[in-house]
Amino acid sequence: MNASTEPTNGQVIIGLNAVIVAIIEEQPKVLVVQHTSETLTAQHETLTERTALPHDNRHEALPFGPFYPLKHRTLEAGLRSWVEEQTDHDIGYVEQLYTFGNEGRDPREEAGGARLVSVGYLALVQDTGPTAIENAVWQDWYRFFPWEDWRDGTPTILESDIIPALRKWIEDAQNNDEQKDRYERTCITFGLDDTPWNDELVLERYELLYEASLVAERQDSLSEGEISDHRGTAMALDHRRILATAIGRLRGKIKYRPVVFELMPPTFTLLQLQKVVEALSGSLVHKQNFRRLIEKKGLVEATGKIESQTGGRPANQFRFRREVLMERQALGVRQN
Repeated sequence: MNASTEPTNGQVIIGLNAVIVAIIEEQPKVLVVQHTSETLTAQHETLTERTALPHDNRHEALPFGPFYPLKHRTLEAGLRSWVEEQTDHDIGYVEQLYTFGNEGRDPREEAGGARLVSVGYLALVQDTGPTAIENAVWQDWYRFFPWEDWRDGTPTILESDIIPALRKWIEDAQNNDEQKDRYERTCITFGLDDTPWNDELVLERYELLYEASLVAERQDSLSEGEISDHRGTAMALDHRRILATAIGRLRGKIKYRPVVFELMPPTFTLLQLQKVVEALSGSLVHKQNFRRLIEKKGLVEATGKIESQTGGRPANQFRFRREVLMERQALGVRQN
């Protein structure tokens, strides 16, 4: 940033972003709000003179808004207020995710606006009923990261497109040291050349693709009228990066804390629970090992009721044992 584009007021605006996750028909969904450039600018309005975002596309954004210290008693209270206003949803489980404050994450900063520092939150909900807000919609999170879903085997986009493109990026390094560094980072993040795939490195994979100029971060960086390319859908500002952070966090957390039950109905079958874990992790689990693990940790108890499953035998219904939270520390679904 040169002197002519430095913020003239030295101000910092605090924003609040929500990654709201639900499971709908065995798919992990995230609640997004669709904005035009005009409404997006108004929502992220700084205290300096307003500057418009480029293009008049529909921008897919996470629910967000500024923190007003005279109006919001806490950051979380402000977040809940913005979510209810923009999505007509009342969120339950919420945890603070990360603080995003890199230079240039809002293009208006380059035009002399204030620095935007956003506090991201992860929310898990079960209520996915229709909303009165027309532009608030549930989207499959693999729509934004198609290379992260391994439930049907290695994603086609990895073998046919992303890995060849990354190998080309490695070859194009300016010297041997840079080439080695690129190769090692690609091995770690994308499981190159028999390196194990780590499902938690969602943000690291996305950042590597962005560094290699293989994905677009902001929708306003695409040609007018475009909202995505074949490597997934871009989002407003850096919301795709915030979403990647949330997915990685949740994938890690379900392995050591029972947060997965925040996404489950009051009663469920073990198969339904398994499908939710697979949807979040993007990978299949061994059925019998998974059930033994759930039983060993005492996470659920039978209700005594039976559910008739379409195309299969009737299955026992279970509920989450919340008292187990007071009994143990390691309560996740890690199988190794």
